Amino acid sequence: MKAWIIVALALLLAAAGCAPLPAATSPAAGITIEGAFARPSPTEGGTGGMFMTIANGAGVADRLTGGSSPAAQTVEIHETIDDNGVMKMRPVPGGFEIPAGGKLELKPGGKHVMLIGLTAPLAEGQEIEITLNFEKAGPITIKAPVKMMAMQ
Repeated sequence: MKAWIIVALALLLAAAGCAPLPAATSPAAGITIEGAFARPSPTEGGTGGMFMTIANGAGVADRLTGGSSPAAQTVEIHETIDDNGVMKMRPVPGGFEIPAGGKLELKPGGKHVMLIGLTAPLAEGQEIEITLNFEKAGPITIKAPVKMMAMQ
């Protein structure tokens, strides 16, 4: 009888361990990064911009909070603002929210990722790696091409 109880408990525990987690407990599965690219930048030590669309298919909002890249000493979340007719870029230390089921567009002239202190010039046709940090999803590493795109 003892053996039968032990086998039944073992089967019950194994079945519980195989059950899928609800989507809300695995928000990383809901983040999709599309169309990522960086603009060419001719100088080492200078700055570069990175752009993309981040979709959040999860049932909870998330937040892009920062990142890191071997291509730069520092990665910051920035936005371009109109300050009395003068366009200025400024860091956004709290990052940007991606609503549940929504998208965050990072594009030239708007919200973007700044690559500061480039370790080498960014040449068109090259590919760079960046890890983006999300409040709930955690770090997500992608590779993005360096290419010229018109201001939108």
